Parts: sequence; structure tokens; C-alpha cells
Amino acid sequence: MPPAKVEEGKKYPLVLFLHGAGERGDDNKSQLQYFPEQMAQPRWRERFPCYVIAPQCRKDAKWVEVDWSLEGTHEAPDEPGDQMKVVMQIIEKTMAGEPIDKSRIYVTGLSMGGYGSWDLAVRKPNLFAAVAPICGGADNDSLAVLKDVPVWVAHGDADNAVPVERSRLAVAALRKAGGNPVYVELPGVEHNSWTPSYSDNDGLVPWLFRQKKQ
Repeated sequence: MPPAKVEEGKKYPLVLFLHGAGERGDDNKSQLQYFPEQMAQPRWRERFPCYVIAPQCRKDAKWVEVDWSLEGTHEAPDEPGDQMKVVMQIIEKTMAGEPIDKSRIYVTGLSMGGYGSWDLAVRKPNLFAAVAPICGGADNDSLAVLKDVPVWVAHGDADNAVPVERSRLAVAALRKAGGNPVYVELPGVEHNSWTPSYSDNDGLVPWLFRQKKQ
């Protein structure tokens, strides 16, 4: 999705959104729920002109090929999976063909996409101006490369799908490495911590667009 109006000579932020497990498939529609639908609303498009990429992961795949049931942390594969390789190619093609501000490239995702956001940010720490994983999990031992990258993490403390401990430990690991992530833990919220996170007029989304690589 491009900005509503692309002005000649102007460059725009790029936001990569990685959806959750429930939106997998090949209809090129399911993954547009939540963040993409919100950013397509006139008031959000007017407030934050940007390009949004929302790729769809196939039903039998994951953004990161790891066992979601692992508690605490996981060990990321040496190489990105096939679906993440496609995502990287989409980013490169968009950057080459559209007027993208390379100092304002962001990644965010929810649940399975939260895992994907952490993983891709670690693989490409110099690409992103900010990272916002929601109710995901990370390879905590790999997070030191993000110590200078703005990170916003959100998770519901009553999440019954991805334990809140996954985000708590990732944040702790990042802080230990010298990072300064924003961590928002939503009391009483179960797995859907993305709706309150994305829809907050003064929260995650405005914060995201304030970030810029020096």
C-alpha cells in the first residue's frame, strides 16, 4: 500500500507487517487484518503517509522455523526460512522501485509475526530504524545486535497462546546487552495484545514513525 498521495521528489517511510499464524494462506487477504486495515483508514493514512508491505506466509510454513512451544527462548536457525527469504526480496524490490526513506524502515508483527519481527531484525540490524514485536518470542542470545536499535515490545500478561515470559525474557536480555527497549505489558489481556497496541493514538504507531536512523 503506497501513501494516499506520492509527492514528486519526496521519500516515505516503509513499514513491514508480519501477520500471525491464523492469517496464513494464499488468498492475499487474510494477512490484511489488524495493522494493514488500520493503516488503510483515511485518518491513519493522512497522519502517517508511508508504504506498507504485508506479505502472506503459506499455511504449512512459519516466518521462523522454530518450535513455538519452547519456553523462555529458542535457537534461531542459521539461515532464514523460505518465507522469510521471500520477505527480504520483497523489501529489496520495494526499496529499489519506490521512493523509500532508507532512514525510516520499520518492522512490526504479531504472534508468529512477533517471532518473525525479532528474527528479521537480528538478521538485518542495520536495516531497520525501529522494531515492534507484539506477543512474540526471540532467540534471546542473539539480541545484543539490537542494543542500539529502538525496540517496542508489547504482550498481554494473561496470554494463553504465547507465554508473556517470552517477551519479558527477551526484553531482559536486550537490556542486559545495553539496549533500552520500551516494554508494555497489558494487564488482563490475553493473546490479542495487538489491537490495543496498534490502535493507541499516542502509543506504538506514533512512536514507530518518530524513529529515524542517524
